[in-house]
Amino acid sequence: MVTQSERTTSPKLIMGKPAPSLEVKTLSGNVWSLAEQPTDKYTMIVFYRGLHCPFCQEYIANVEQKLAEFNQLDVNVIAISGDSLERAQEFKAIKNIEHLTIGLGLTQDDMHRWGLYISKGHFESEPAIFSEPATFIIKPDGRLYYANIGTHPFARPDLGILLRGLDYIVHHDYPERGTEW
Repeated sequence: MVTQSERTTSPKLIMGKPAPSLEVKTLSGNVWSLAEQPTDKYTMIVFYRGLHCPFCQEYIANVEQKLAEFNQLDVNVIAISGDSLERAQEFKAIKNIEHLTIGLGLTQDDMHRWGLYISKGHFESEPAIFSEPATFIIKPDGRLYYANIGTHPFARPDLGILLRGLDYIVHHDYPERGTEW
């Protein structure tokens, strides 16, 4: 693992390039792998801070409420945090998450590889280390299409606008943006 003193930059992911690898355990007991997602559907990954975050609880509950709309557009959705199994189970119970796949155990190396902002816990309810929120959309061929990476819990993509955009993208083969470095 790279130490903070050795790390001078965080990776900037380029849209249109292959998404970083990602495998996490899920509450169902399975391992979810980005590489094994259907090649005829988009994948949306919603990284969230974890159980301790009331903004995350509200946002992920909203994702659950709109999950059928994402699925109608052939977009598979997973919400992932660094929470332990017990904390992820509590999160699911508190917000009555029934259908959304919940990934857990996101490692600091995963957080870094995806270019997520990483925070140190400052309060008793917070884990020692956790990622700040981010949303990624990956094309069926595994290339990055969209990224929204946050530094705090209170600014996230509006799900209604995201759905309208995805509806256009899926039906009009809209190109990636942010492809130039």
